[in-house]
Amino acid sequence: MAALGRALRALRVGVRGRSAGPSGAVMVPPAPLGAEPHHEEPMALAQKKNPDYHGFSEDPDVDVLNMRAVFFTGISLAIVLGSVFLHYLPDYGLQQWARREAELQVRERERRGLPLLDSNYYDPARLALPPPE
Repeated sequence: MAALGRALRALRVGVRGRSAGPSGAVMVPPAPLGAEPHHEEPMALAQKKNPDYHGFSEDPDVDVLNMRAVFFTGISLAIVLGSVFLHYLPDYGLQQWARREAELQVRERERRGLPLLDSNYYDPARLALPPPE
């Protein structure tokens, strides 16, 4: 129980006094005796030794060129031809036709002097209704 109390106090207060150096300092272990300093090779030389292989050619330079050409043309064709295809799709659901037809009906009703909207869709005088019985 006492250990639990000490742990809770340490969490509340924060653990202090246990670090040998300032906070955030990282100790780098010394190099072993006789070890030569490591020199990194230039990036161009490293890529010549281990080229990225994209599967288009055995030559790394031709492989990169072919990969870029294929992706450029593929993406360009997908974007350009895809947008042209979507633009020239037919009128789905006849929405454009319905809009044009509604505009024609409105113009015709305005020309005749009729209200734009009427409670009767069809003219009741022209309908053959059943007898009132």
